[in-house]
Amino acid sequence: MEEIELCFPQLLNTSCKKHTRPHSESMLIYILMSYISLLTVVLNLLVIISISHFRQLHTPTNFIILSLAVSDFLVGLFVMPFQILLTEPCWLLGDMLCSLFFFLACITVCASEVNMVLISVDRYVAICDPLHYSTRITQHRVQICVLLCWIYCVFYSFMILYDNLKEPGRYNSCYGQCVINISGAVHIVFAFILPISTIIILYVRVFVVAVSQARAMRSHITAVKLQRSVTVTVKKSELKAARTLGVVVAVFLMCFCPYYCVSLSHSDIMMASSTNAFINFLLLLNSCLNPVIYAFFYPWFRKSVKLIITLQILQPQSSQANVL
Repeated sequence: MEEIELCFPQLLNTSCKKHTRPHSESMLIYILMSYISLLTVVLNLLVIISISHFRQLHTPTNFIILSLAVSDFLVGLFVMPFQILLTEPCWLLGDMLCSLFFFLACITVCASEVNMVLISVDRYVAICDPLHYSTRITQHRVQICVLLCWIYCVFYSFMILYDNLKEPGRYNSCYGQCVINISGAVHIVFAFILPISTIIILYVRVFVVAVSQARAMRSHITAVKLQRSVTVTVKKSELKAARTLGVVVAVFLMCFCPYYCVSLSHSDIMMASSTNAFINFLLLLNSCLNPVIYAFFYPWFRKSVKLIITLQILQPQSSQANVL
């Protein structure tokens, strides 16, 4: 008979079995996930530096994008590397690190979701009620909302993972496992249904208003060249905003729905299945796509990146540069 490999050979009766896989498959997984992790860190770091350094970018909307970039940066820097380790047949870092990993992952992913809700509210007010935008969405209010966002995510993560943090490894069936248990119903409602519903409702409203405004303006084009120019410009900006928001919703659903659909079937989040590992990493992939969606679609980001890469931000008064 083929000899069975154990995660901890010295623990014959309590060690988990080691399910090996082809070396080529392991290398492909490591290279792909490592590349995505590095790309996530670099892209979000560029967003953080751009918004933090250049004064012109200190707007309420960009402060929310900055908070989103910070959460996604932490996902790429800490959560994704540990997720790579979860693809291994055995977890060798101990029960405490297993619980802390999921605690950090829950905070950062939750912060990413809540920040997307804040961005949807910001875009809703900007497009549906532009006359009152400057008075309703101020930098001070945005800073308070961002702070409350992170406090909520830490508190929520602590509550759903309390048993796992209090007694790490209590749900492991053998040594070499990394398994946690959460309340599936609570997690689905507060981490998926509520934020997703809010985002979709607001974005549908934004899309309808943007299209209706564009059609109304197009139907009232006058013969005055200046008025026509302004109308076309507004029409294009509204439709571009609507298309961008559509991409945001589609990508967010693509990354998050598989994870929460699997969560509906069971409450254990574990590393044993390669399918689970893939679904978890797909969830984290959204952190790599966020800076592409929210930043690369804007010209100011490309100008900021050029100044950062060429080290022009090290020059005096570079924070006053025109990047808009």
